[in-house]
Amino acid sequence: MNRILRAALLLAVVLGLPQASHAAFTSYFAILTGPNESPPNSSPGGGFAEVDIDPVANLMRVRVSFSGLTSGTIASHIHAATAVPGQGVTGVATTTPTFAGFPLGVTSGTYDVTLDMTQASSYNPAFVTANGNTTASAEAALFASIAAGTSYLNIHTTNFTGGEIRGFLVPAASVPEPSSIVLCGIAGAIGLGVARVRRKR
Repeated sequence: MNRILRAALLLAVVLGLPQASHAAFTSYFAILTGPNESPPNSSPGGGFAEVDIDPVANLMRVRVSFSGLTSGTIASHIHAATAVPGQGVTGVATTTPTFAGFPLGVTSGTYDVTLDMTQASSYNPAFVTANGNTTASAEAALFASIAAGTSYLNIHTTNFTGGEIRGFLVPAASVPEPSSIVLCGIAGAIGLGVARVRRKR
């Protein structure tokens, strides 16, 4: 993905996916790219995910924005838990074969859903079985994995059935707050790119 597209994606993320303000929520983020997949790939696509968890209300909100994929989407979900934070592969923890209502057959899109984690339909049945055989124990295992950095969200496509882009979820505290300087820099980078394109024409 070129620098202009990356800057535009970051700006869209900053402006389009605000952080949750509800006191009970804990927010986690992931930058989705091909090189983050296992094995890594050179997909020009990219995306961003925010996952807000509320263990008191037993809710998990998942928001995803993506673009530039090489072929149509076939699935998206959260995997948990890898043996080591930030690396490895593991099974699907959330709804299979994909998040309900996730846009399929497209190369770009957005998604926003709030899952009731007391419902068996929010999980892969195999994840529930492997983690105490109840939704309460599955919820505890998934939320612990997300907090430990051993969960990732990915998007699968027809060209990359094992996953085209993915990112490990990290706490919001580890993602720098966007400042006016950063936003100005992003806007400037986009402006420079547009000016270069116009000059070439």
